[in-house]
Amino acid sequence: MKTEDKKKLWWLAAGAGALLAARSVSRKMTAYDFNNKTVLIAGGSRGLGLVMARQLAAEGARLVLCARDASELENARMELAGNGAEVLVQKCDVTVQQEVIDMVTNVQNEFYPIDVVINNAGIIHAGPVTEMNIEDFDEAIKTHYWAPIYTTMAVLPAMKARGGGMILNVASIGGKISVPHLVPYSASKFALVGLSEGLRAELKKYNIKVTTATPGLIQTGSTGHAYVKGQHKKEYALFKIMDSSPLTSMSAEATARQILDALRHGDAQVTTTLPAKFGALLHGLSPELMTDLFGFVNRLLPGEGGIGKNRAKGYESESELSESFLTKRTQQAAQRNNE
Repeated sequence: MKTEDKKKLWWLAAGAGALLAARSVSRKMTAYDFNNKTVLIAGGSRGLGLVMARQLAAEGARLVLCARDASELENARMELAGNGAEVLVQKCDVTVQQEVIDMVTNVQNEFYPIDVVINNAGIIHAGPVTEMNIEDFDEAIKTHYWAPIYTTMAVLPAMKARGGGMILNVASIGGKISVPHLVPYSASKFALVGLSEGLRAELKKYNIKVTTATPGLIQTGSTGHAYVKGQHKKEYALFKIMDSSPLTSMSAEATARQILDALRHGDAQVTTTLPAKFGALLHGLSPELMTDLFGFVNRLLPGEGGIGKNRAKGYESESELSESFLTKRTQQAAQRNNE
């Protein structure tokens, strides 16, 4: 290679390095500071919501946690307050609009204006789609679609008046790829992704930034709260093993860090875990190939039968396999995360 060509390559490499360094500096300088900001976390009493609350508290955020279970909320409050966080808990069913309106009004009148909203409440129905009923789909859409609408619309007027705010919608990779035996979950998460992307486009002019999280499997310990149908013990064992394996899932702590980092920088979307990123890429290249692949996977999953259209909670579906060494990470996470 000629000396002149080597110089050109050197200057190109130096220029690329300078651009990357400038982008890194710019991201750090424009990053959102959670210190002294009021963050409302729907579904914040346990699991990923509680893990995010811990990390936000460490950055000096004021926390508002809402959930349906008063005892879980109090456990979360005692832990966070015991570590020095300023935290308010509110018992609220976010699938009921009036409860959300009352909760947000109370927080803004009695605590602080809400700067950040994290829509994290979730519900899972696992099993063959032929064992699902309309109520399962209805529960999922109320939790993953209507609940974020209710919270967003409740905080929107005050955010617009103040000239800014942050909204994080925690969807799932299931909101980009419809996963067999999780159809109500996936369909409702698809709806949330569409909602979130539309909100980002429209609310940008008000300086309200909307981030969509589409994480892969997370070791939160929340599997015990899933509803399982059909051959429920086999379904649950497989689900729990996948949720616990480091090959297919990520710790709640690492997931929360990645999601909150995307939020602080106002990123449009964040996807976690390599399997989720690869699946999203493959689906983008060929939805037909992706669905055909999942069609093959579906043949290997437990079929109909068992308890049929009846449902059991995950903790009611434990077996020797689901409580084995293969699920150790999920069991440990459940103990850590108020599950």
